[in-house]
Amino acid sequence: MVLCGMRPLGYHQGPTTPVFAMPLQFYDSLQRRKVAFVPLDPPRVGIYVCGLTVYDFCHIGHARMLVAFDVIVRHLRASGYDVTFVRNITDIDDKIIARAAENGESIEALTSRFINAMHEDCARLGVLPPDVEPKATGAIDGMVSLIQELERRGLAYAGENGDVYYRVRRFDAYGALSGKNPDDLRAGTRVEVDEHKEDSLDFVLWKAAKPGEPAWPSPWGHGRPGWHIECSAMSEAHLGTTFDIHGGGMDLKFPHHENEIAQSCGARGDGFARHWLHNGFVNVDDEKMSKSLGNFFTIRDVLKVYRPEELRFFLMGAHYRKPINYSDDELDQARAGLRRLYIALCNADQTAPPSQLTALADLTSDTALSFRAAMDDDFNTPGAIAVLFDLARQINRAADQDRREDAAELALELRSLGHGLGLLAGDANAYLKSAGGADATDGLTDDDVDTLVAARNAARAQRDFTEADRIRDELVAARIELCDGADGTTWQRR
Repeated sequence: MVLCGMRPLGYHQGPTTPVFAMPLQFYDSLQRRKVAFVPLDPPRVGIYVCGLTVYDFCHIGHARMLVAFDVIVRHLRASGYDVTFVRNITDIDDKIIARAAENGESIEALTSRFINAMHEDCARLGVLPPDVEPKATGAIDGMVSLIQELERRGLAYAGENGDVYYRVRRFDAYGALSGKNPDDLRAGTRVEVDEHKEDSLDFVLWKAAKPGEPAWPSPWGHGRPGWHIECSAMSEAHLGTTFDIHGGGMDLKFPHHENEIAQSCGARGDGFARHWLHNGFVNVDDEKMSKSLGNFFTIRDVLKVYRPEELRFFLMGAHYRKPINYSDDELDQARAGLRRLYIALCNADQTAPPSQLTALADLTSDTALSFRAAMDDDFNTPGAIAVLFDLARQINRAADQDRREDAAELALELRSLGHGLGLLAGDANAYLKSAGGADATDGLTDDDVDTLVAARNAARAQRDFTEADRIRDELVAARIELCDGADGTTWQRR
């Protein structure tokens, strides 16, 4: 139970240590201000995030959303909340139907392949699976029921073409989330023109069946749901008519999330999501990512050059609500930053991660409290990462002064706090020795490097310094950095 601001620090496995902390607060997109988070039914928290439409590989914009809400859920759980995290899959829509037809394959084959690919990408990025991952095609009955209730309340109507629409002008709160004025939208050029609508701003709830397209029975004839209704139905099915947090990308605020509010509140009255969180866009070299601009990158493209943890670290380097600029320079900086943290672990002889963090790190220290203060302030990952760098400096200082026990204790704290961000779970030595990207290579395997290091050591022992220097030059050319110490020679890739 979370009471009176007392919440446990949970960035380790083992006994929790309750400490007094400032209340968790975050920016609510609907209220347009930071609010203190008080769950509807503490310690339980329900969170729904709009997931992916599965007709292609995940791109780095998807990665931003996946990592941002993974961090948010991790922090809520570390703070002692019992979180139910729902992230849906859209497995039927116009783009899916068109792509399946283009490929000459069934919709089921297409969506299954890209669902599997999404799960693979998430696993590589350290994104934990949601508690519930409903598919749109499994929630048709709930959508039909919701549309029927909207029709009963006079908020939905069937057009002459067989489609069912939502009457936007009858929902007074329309535009509250996005800040858009319905009259301005009605006069604008971006609103879809449809002669079957009563009003140009009305949006589709149910689409009448077309030849060759999948369809389900309904009171309005065979057809399939519109995009917006699926999230209203699935969030209600798994979290109830009122729940704590609804999230998604900034691009979904309008019209998708605005339409969800109109549907759910129109059908059920007040309630629905109590708070709204939105992550920012990804720009590429300071331009909006777009296939038409040729600056569109899938997660798999990026991981050919950079390691998954480096991409994750990069995505947390900017506040989740702010736009982030993707470029090779930015990724290189993220790689260098993550390397600094792993070097500190190596300096403390914490090369291999403990299988369980059973030793209790001092998570009431000033450093740990600074970490929590950053995360409690709207999930401020840049501030939390700055605390990790400060810990790394403390570790290096302790190691330089031969305070090995202090260095080891600080390294455990670094691992424990990093765990809260989904970082530093790997073997530090292996990370520093590995090549720059998942598919990158410098032409030398680890065994090749070990053989050359042994040959250099043998040459040095025989005082054949010419040969020893030649081998060192060969290794340096292959981006291998050597460190000759009292206990022998170690190496790492640069």
